[in-house]
Amino acid sequence: MSKKKTGSHGLRKIDLERTVIDFFQENPAVTFSLKNICKQLHLRTSGAKMLLVDVLEALLMDDFVKEQPRGYYTLNMPSQVMTGTFRRKANGKNTFEPEDGGEPILVAERNSLHAMDGDTVQVTLLARRKHHVREAAVTEILKRSDKTFVGTLQVQRGYAYLLTEDRTLANDIFIPREYLKKGQTGDKAVVRIVEWPDRAKNPIGKVVDILGKTGENNAEMHAILAEYGLPYTYPALVEKAADKLTPSITEEEVSRRLDMRDVLTFTIDPADAKDFDDALSIRELKKGLWEVGVHIADVSHYVKEGSIIDKEAYKRATSVYLVDRTVPMLPERLCNYICSLRPDEDKLTYSVIFHMNEKAEVKYWKLAHTVIRSDRRMSYEEAQQILEENQTLSNSPLKGEDTSSQVSPLRGDLEGSLVVLNNMAKQLRQRRFANGAVDFDRAEVRFNIDDDGHPTSVYFKVAKDANKLIEEFMLLANRTVAESIGKVPKGQKAKTFPYRIHENPDPEKLLNLASFVSKFGHKLRATGSRQDISRGINRLLSDVKGKREQNVVEMITLRAMMKAKYSVQNIGHYGLAFDYYTHFTSPIRRYPDLMVHRLLTRYEEGGRTVNPVKYEEYCEHCSDMEQTAAQAERASIKYKQVEYMSDHLGETFQGTISGVTEFGLYVEIDENKCEGMIPLRDLEGDYYDFDEKNYCLRGRRYHHQYNLGDSVKVEVSRADLYRKQLDFKLVMPE
Repeated sequence: MSKKKTGSHGLRKIDLERTVIDFFQENPAVTFSLKNICKQLHLRTSGAKMLLVDVLEALLMDDFVKEQPRGYYTLNMPSQVMTGTFRRKANGKNTFEPEDGGEPILVAERNSLHAMDGDTVQVTLLARRKHHVREAAVTEILKRSDKTFVGTLQVQRGYAYLLTEDRTLANDIFIPREYLKKGQTGDKAVVRIVEWPDRAKNPIGKVVDILGKTGENNAEMHAILAEYGLPYTYPALVEKAADKLTPSITEEEVSRRLDMRDVLTFTIDPADAKDFDDALSIRELKKGLWEVGVHIADVSHYVKEGSIIDKEAYKRATSVYLVDRTVPMLPERLCNYICSLRPDEDKLTYSVIFHMNEKAEVKYWKLAHTVIRSDRRMSYEEAQQILEENQTLSNSPLKGEDTSSQVSPLRGDLEGSLVVLNNMAKQLRQRRFANGAVDFDRAEVRFNIDDDGHPTSVYFKVAKDANKLIEEFMLLANRTVAESIGKVPKGQKAKTFPYRIHENPDPEKLLNLASFVSKFGHKLRATGSRQDISRGINRLLSDVKGKREQNVVEMITLRAMMKAKYSVQNIGHYGLAFDYYTHFTSPIRRYPDLMVHRLLTRYEEGGRTVNPVKYEEYCEHCSDMEQTAAQAERASIKYKQVEYMSDHLGETFQGTISGVTEFGLYVEIDENKCEGMIPLRDLEGDYYDFDEKNYCLRGRRYHHQYNLGDSVKVEVSRADLYRKQLDFKLVMPE
């Protein structure tokens, strides 16, 4: 390694820059810390070291060196020609994402070659202008994305346009008459771009499907699915394949399984559910010892890997739950009939069977392919009523309450068993939070909808003891199954397995959260052990309950959390405080659970481990589809909120400021959680500046502030269903 001697007195920046350039070119593959560079170049005085920092900043701007990680520098040797993904923006500030995962690079519209969002492209890096960001130009479109656009048709005499709110496209799509598919003005349509001539302002598109008239419920719900690239119909060939499956269970199949049809078994699901994919069984083995079975529909028995049904299920990866419908992962015959654990029918299941004492301690467990017969199908409301009648409820599972409360006489075995399971579930939950689980228990917005799909009222779904009972036993089964594969003796390597992982919160976001909640008089410990931080978060969430800042604090806290995902690289689950966790309990509606069932069977039969690279790709696909489904679900809720509020134009409501931006204030109505915006231009009486650090708008002249969490009164001024936007007007106090 070469050492350049450089004097520390009278050093000129231009001379030091030449020395640093020579130094990195002589050591092209080495990464240096700032301290190491000073040592190598004999820069001893503080003035020389500060000059070095200036030189490095200039070289970073010129892309001569790169900083990776922070405070460490190496010679940057990028190829001028790169391959990656094009991201189109309606404002023309398109970007290129290198396939090697580097930082996005700006692509001006004039250099885009009319590439579309998601296209795989080849670019050439442009010479960098001083004090400007790095830019690239698309030189070739290697692969077109299969993205479609959803909007409303505007038909003229010989052509049409698709008016779309897609944020990746600034121009409407031109549609020649021959590509119109009999669409008419006002139709909601799905369009694919077929061409974008070099000098044309608008891309040329072809109608793929007509969804119906804009404003009709079915058309709008299908439009939301299509907007996110999700299916809104089921392929006929896949449904035909499902129709050929026989629901009957042979005696030969029963003989290969553990027969548990004589054990008390029941399901608890939402009142309108049809796909019952889990059931619980319970029987007393001896005084104080119970056998509890968590039985999961054995979808893998019917859906064989590589079959046409399996390929469609993998493509979808998850069922999608919109406000008024479920878009299933599996054909209806499978999810609602053959696999569904319906009462008084023999069903094939994959089960985790526990021996547990009254303290909810697992003394023994086993995994088994089983056959069961559910004795009763209960809704959460029915199960809750039984628990309430038997006085086994508690306000909080976190305070160490006595779970052996006095109960009134029970009506039968089912009621008594439900009480036993509820007591166990509360103890499991209490231990989970004591170990550091985070208590996110937010109410979910639901709608009552008329026959035309129009929302007539809003209500909130709150998890009660019946919900938590099922949740705890599903968590126990998922954790136990994950541990059975992932926990291996020291020196052995665990077999490949899809885990459900959740990373620790971002430290910087936690510090920002602690700073934010301090404005409301709350404290949060942002450093320390995982348990210290999670307990602090739980304390915060408990402290804000019922206060004006509750919703805002919960929302900001959620944003500080990482998103859970699937991976074969296990790092544990922060939110649940589990070292090993997977998804085993819902194979009817989640593809990862189906993968887990198949691998458990394979390994149980002595099969070799599977390819981790291939299964990581499966996990990434399932994680991506889960996020896409969640976005579509939120969009359907937003649409129904706007539709509901369109019946209340001109009415006033009490609300809470839920967001502050340079464009205005977001306000959430307290009674129905519908969120709308007060544009900055409508805030009268002063000129307001946006203070990003303190989440507020501050008046220049009179210094009035609008803060996140403030209570305000608003009037509903506009409900735009096309854009799914509500506009509010601030009602000033008299």
